[in-house]
Amino acid sequence: MRVLGSWPARVGVGFVRACAVAAVTLPVPGVWAGAVALGVWWGPGNPWSWVAPVLLVAVGSLLTARPVCRAVRFLAARWTGTGIASGYREAPPVTRMATGYWWNGFDYHRTRRDALLDQRWRLRWKDPANWRDLRFTAIVPFTAGLLACVPPAGAVLAAAGLGTGIAGRVAGLVVAVASAPYAWRPLTPVAVRFLRPSARMALADRVDQLTGRRADATVAQAAEIRRIERDLHDGAQARLVALGLSLATVEKLMETDPDRARALMREARAGATASLAELRDLVRGINPPVLNDRGLVDAVRALALDSPLETEVSAAVPERPAAPVESAVYFGVAELLTNAVKHARATRLRISLVRDATGLVVEAEDDGRGGAVVRDGGGLAGLRGRLAVFDGTLDLTSPPGGPTRARIMVPCESL
Repeated sequence: MRVLGSWPARVGVGFVRACAVAAVTLPVPGVWAGAVALGVWWGPGNPWSWVAPVLLVAVGSLLTARPVCRAVRFLAARWTGTGIASGYREAPPVTRMATGYWWNGFDYHRTRRDALLDQRWRLRWKDPANWRDLRFTAIVPFTAGLLACVPPAGAVLAAAGLGTGIAGRVAGLVVAVASAPYAWRPLTPVAVRFLRPSARMALADRVDQLTGRRADATVAQAAEIRRIERDLHDGAQARLVALGLSLATVEKLMETDPDRARALMREARAGATASLAELRDLVRGINPPVLNDRGLVDAVRALALDSPLETEVSAAVPERPAAPVESAVYFGVAELLTNAVKHARATRLRISLVRDATGLVVEAEDDGRGGAVVRDGGGLAGLRGRLAVFDGTLDLTSPPGGPTRARIMVPCESL
């Protein structure tokens, strides 16, 4: 009874989906049919009658290809959960150079508008994905689109009859009902076969992605070096210079003013202690000793002990990951902990570290006010860039009012 009861629902849903597939895949053949009709109307005797139809086919196909492919990807993901990557080349940022000209990734221009326009047209003509979309729009109407037209055609035949009588109406109804649950299904395999990026395109995108990540890592490394230099110059170096001056003054006052010399010696000792503490903090910021000595789990627990929040740490990591992965995850947890204290105004934080089939997974959840977003130039954006070097990801869920849930995943073969 369940199967019989579900059949009308399957027929109804399938009929609607078949109509949607037909509507999505037939615009390009409609443009072609319009071009043929225009050529016939113009008259075959006119030597220029072919110009307008050819222009209509070319312009219409170019304008409809990308919307059709986007609609097909949406339907495939919505109905079957199959994600088909678009593979379109992303436009590089348009930046103004010191000379006053604008660089769009391809050429220099006097104005930003000219740079954007040139960039748009270059991507339009040079992106291989555009030609793949055109190929797909030429294939899909005669495969998935043709099959999707069967239920609507059967329904039209059953409703109108078209001079076929009762037998034709019944046959049309049987065709529409029998084919509706299945007529839309070829759309997904056809789209996967002809619409996904080719291996060459995927490799090119991967190279571009790795190049960008390498550039980001280089920038981050340079910024970290500048921070260390600044901390050394403004902190420990200044204190050590002051310590040297104090010792020189003490040497001159030893015979004339011993009390003043002893006071300066005490100040110098305090300065040396402060310099040592600053150097230790600087080294700890570069790579914490507890991380090198005891591993990621104990380093995260040490962070939790120093935190003003009530922090619970649970871990199931049987073996230590590689040192670069440990460092990236450690500073990621430190960033999440800092955000929970400074911005979320949380009182409790729960951190879990586990190893699953995807790699090393860290989840953090606080009871703060929520509303956290990843902003360009912010700490979370920097964390995402640090993780991207290892193909890691940062997923953030933070509705207003909380709670905030963050998930760090880093593929790690050393586990």
